Order: sequence, then C-alpha cells, then structure tokens
Amino acid sequence: MSEALSAPLAEVLAVSPHRSAVLEAAGLLSWDGGSPVAHPSLVPADGPTGSSAVQARLSSLRQAVAAAAQEPSGPRGAGWAELDDEVLLHQGRASAATGRALATRVVPELPGLAERLGSADGRVLDVGTGVAALAVALARALPRASVVGIDVLQRALDLARDELAGARDVADRITLRCQDVAEVTEPGGYDLVWLPAPFLPELTLAAALPRLVAALRPGGWLVAGTNPPAGDPLRAAVDRWNAVRNGGNAFDADRMAQVLAASGLVDVRRFPTVPGGPVLVAAHRPGG
Repeated sequence: MSEALSAPLAEVLAVSPHRSAVLEAAGLLSWDGGSPVAHPSLVPADGPTGSSAVQARLSSLRQAVAAAAQEPSGPRGAGWAELDDEVLLHQGRASAATGRALATRVVPELPGLAERLGSADGRVLDVGTGVAALAVALARALPRASVVGIDVLQRALDLARDELAGARDVADRITLRCQDVAEVTEPGGYDLVWLPAPFLPELTLAAALPRLVAALRPGGWLVAGTNPPAGDPLRAAVDRWNAVRNGGNAFDADRMAQVLAASGLVDVRRFPTVPGGPVLVAAHRPGG
C-alpha cells in the first residue's frame, strides 16, 4: 500500500512476485488477464489521505505484533510509553488525516468557530499531541491560528520536534509542552480543544474534562475523537481490549456524548469520518 502511493499498483506487484502470490492466496488479489485486480482494502486513497491510511494500518499491525510478542509474565496494559518509536511515528502521522478533517469539515460547521480561528488570536489546544502531526495539519489548514500541543510522553515530544523541523512553514505557530491533561490550568485560553478520548485512561479523562471545559473561551468548542459504537460483538470486544491495553478507555461516541453534556457543554454534535472510522463528537461552552 505504501509503495502504491508513488507507483502504479501493477508495477508494485511485479517487483515481488512471491509477495503478490501471498496476496493472491489470501484472496486480496486476482487477475483479469494480465491485469491485477486488488481487493478494495488494499488500494489506498490518493494524496495525504492515502498516506495517513497507510500509517494507520502500519501502526495497528505493529501494535498487534507487540501484543503477540509480549512475554506471558510481562506487564499488561503498559500503554504507549512501552511502544517503539516506529509505532509512535506511524500512529502520529496517521492522525494528520483527522487534523485535516477537523479543520476542513468540522470547524466550518460549528457556529462561530471558523471566525474565531480565522483571527490572529485564535488558539487551539491539541491534547496528546504525540509527534505533532495533527498539530501541523491544523496549523496548515488554519493559517492564522496558533496551536499548543501537550503530551505526557517526553519521548513522543522529542520525535515531534524532529517532525516540526520538516514543517517550517507552520512551526512558529506550534508550541509543545510536556504536560498532563489533568493538570491544565488555563481558564478561557482556547477557542478549540481537541481531545483524542480513547487514548486517555478513564480516571485521567474524568479529572481532565472539568479543566478542559474551563480552558475554553465562552462559546468555544471541544471536539473529542471517539470510536464508533461497534455493532459487531467481536469488533467491540477487540476495540475495548486494545484501548485499555494501550492505557486508554473503552468509551465510544455514545458514551462520550453523554459525558460532554454532563460536563456542562451544550449543542452536542457528531461528525463521522470514514466508514468504521472515528466519530468526532463536538460540544461548546455556553456564552460568547
């Protein structure tokens, strides 16, 4: 998939006939005469969206390998701090697609937010910024706003600073801090707070939400990335296990909508991304 982003699929398949044979045996590839016909799941979209999708696949595969390789007597649910740099980079870069969707599809639909972020004092808080790919995507799509990215994992922030070196067009509007979201104390500091809810432990999420609500300017919006409600019991069980194993929580979009409303936010809205993908749940602080 990664190679097919920059070369025709037929050429990519021809490079390694044995690899292509495995794909064919797995039912992911067939032939129409001499032309390859790939299963739709094997064909990435074009451009940045395709690149982000490939990064997400790689992150998921690396996490699966890490889970399978873990010693039976080893630690369970150690979280992102135990994953190697490649997983952090792939997961982070995959989040760029969410940043673009947030800026181009969600922000224009939230009353007053585009105007706020179009001004020179527009501010965004990127919780769990990781390697800052989402922060970069937001800064590029919102050319006047500044973005503050926080994370508790210093190693991820070190990687983020390397990533920002390749994003000099927006790096001056991105600030990175090593900070626990449950310790945010910036009343009325932001027009938009981005919260990747599945990555936070449930206790941390409960402690952080009142602080994040207070960090919004009156009329500002909090947008939480969530997992969609899973109709398939197996998918639901795997999603819950994976989230908790990586130090997160098992809340889905339905539960997050309830939690935001209980936190005093109003006008709760949902924005699906791609089929089976994250659901962005938005709500705003009254006033403003």
